[in-house]
Amino acid sequence: MKYILSVFAVMILVTACKTKSEKATVSETENQKTEKNMKKVLFVLTSHDQLGNTGEKTGFWIEEFAAPYYTLKDKNVLITLASPKGGQPPIDPSSTKESAQTEATKRFNDDKETQAVLANTLKLATVNEADYDAVFYPGGHGPLWDLSESPASIKLIESFYSNNKPVAAVCHAPAVFKNTKNTDGTPLVKGKKVTGFTNSEEEAVQLTDIVPFLVEDMLKANGGIYSKTDDWNVHVVQDGLLITGQNPASSEKVAELLLDALK
Repeated sequence: MKYILSVFAVMILVTACKTKSEKATVSETENQKTEKNMKKVLFVLTSHDQLGNTGEKTGFWIEEFAAPYYTLKDKNVLITLASPKGGQPPIDPSSTKESAQTEATKRFNDDKETQAVLANTLKLATVNEADYDAVFYPGGHGPLWDLSESPASIKLIESFYSNNKPVAAVCHAPAVFKNTKNTDGTPLVKGKKVTGFTNSEEEAVQLTDIVPFLVEDMLKANGGIYSKTDDWNVHVVQDGLLITGQNPASSEKVAELLLDALK
């Protein structure tokens, strides 16, 4: 009798484990299906942390990452982070000051999960445009030095654009269009409505003579139809697949337009 009961118990245990395993498999399959149906956006951040020859640090601006990140994430967009060097991208120290804090940055400061994801960005050269539905570039002064000249970034943007996928950038990040081209070899922004950090805003932060080039001047030189509003006010421009924002205050609006473009 004890033997029969033991066998019966084992059978119950095996059946329970099998059922649990089957449920886990079904759940995993459902998650994979859900993830497959989610829109996927690639965020590309700078790896450059030196502010010219000043000896001071720079990097990406937290607000310009956090506001778009949460705007998209809260709408169930799957976000992947990348940077030229991979790993932790440098944060501009000025963007951590109390005067630069917003609801999005405060949320980021308490968000250990997102901080961990940020600390492990993919190397830009390893990502493939085909895996994403759009690309977004947060600003900060860093992109003026690395992403504007990065062959991997240039190729990526051109690939997104030529495959009819949205390309968005805010504040200093439109610097990434310095060397991007259309398929006919003309500048990508030529004849397109764009915006970006203004000359007067750069002057206001006293970095005109430090940065390698001025975003406003570059966009105009490349044939972009540049527009702006008063310093530090929200100004976002969309021209087809191209979405650009003038400054940190424009970050959330850029993400909202990007979200609409993904529908």
